[in-house]
This record gives sequence, structure tokens and C-alpha cells, in this order.
Amino acid sequence: MKTLVLGSTSVFRKSILEKLNLPFECAKPNIDETALVNETPQALVERLAIEKAKAVANEFSNALIIGSDQVAVCDGEILGKPHNFDNGVMQLTKFSNKAVTFYTGLCVFDSANNTVKSLVEPFVVHFNELSPADIENYLKAEQPYNCAGSFKSEGLGICLFKKLEGEDPNTLIGLPLIKLVALLKQHGVDTLAEQS
Repeated sequence: MKTLVLGSTSVFRKSILEKLNLPFECAKPNIDETALVNETPQALVERLAIEKAKAVANEFSNALIIGSDQVAVCDGEILGKPHNFDNGVMQLTKFSNKAVTFYTGLCVFDSANNTVKSLVEPFVVHFNELSPADIENYLKAEQPYNCAGSFKSEGLGICLFKKLEGEDPNTLIGLPLIKLVALLKQHGVDTLAEQS
């Protein structure tokens, strides 16, 4: 099997990928994540997933490199990571009592033959009505400032939701695992066969 590489230093994506029980390496992609003029959220996350995978390809000449990127879209506005408490308050206040769509771009890049398989996986989060106290208590408890949408669904963030709609709960954490297994298979890697 080719070397498997996660083109990310996200602890969340790393812990999701570990579920597949395949050996992999992590590499940090340094790319500009700014959206292009009139770029749709779906086009943005797919482009960035591919750029992240290709950004680390020079370190791995015979590898399958996984790239992933995620944004939240609320009322037509693209929202990324809040980075601080005030932005977290702003995001969660905006999300109160609304459905927010998270788009996750996923790519598997074969550095040996320069082939890309990529897709965009949507996931919809229906938020409870959130009071200022709910928002402050949550942000101070979990400090999710490095997470698109200002929450960790795998932690206390679950308290913010009415319901979740999507094919794979891992998508919301940043790595659509069901779709990743399918993309790896397209590149000749059968995850279950590799277990033997």
C-alpha cells in the first residue's frame, strides 16, 4: 500500500482517521484559504481540500494524500473558524433557531500519478433557540475557537442542537469517513482488506 498521508494537523481529523485502523502520517499544508470572488461555499471547500493535499505532495512522492476543508453557511454567508470568544458569540447568536449547512470538501490525491478524486459532503445542523447565557456558558466551557461554526459536536456542542441531518456524523467533525473509505477504494485501497 502507498503511504497514507493526512494533509492536516487538526487533532479532530487525525482522531477520525485513526478509526480506520490504517497507518498514516500527518503533514501541515500551508495554503491561502481566502475565498475567490463569487466562489460558492461548495467550490471553495473542494478547491481548498485539493490544494491542501497537493501542498504536501512534494514531501511524499508515492502517497495517497487526504485533504479536507469545511465551512458553515448561514443565511447565505460563509463562516469559518471563530478564533476567539467574541466571534464565537457572533456566530452562535446568528445560528440561534436556524438550520446551518456545513460543507466539507474531501480529496484523495495520488502523488505518484497526479490523480485527484474529490467531493463535497453537506451536513445540516438545526440549532436550538440559544440565549446569551447558553452561548456564553458553552463557549467558556469548551472554547471551540478552532472549529468552523464555534462548536464541537462530539462534545458539549450537542447541547446546542435540535437535530442533525447528514449521512455521516464524522462529516461535522471535519472528515467524512464513509465517503473517504469509498475514495480510498477508487484509489485501490480496500480498508477492510488492509486489516488482515
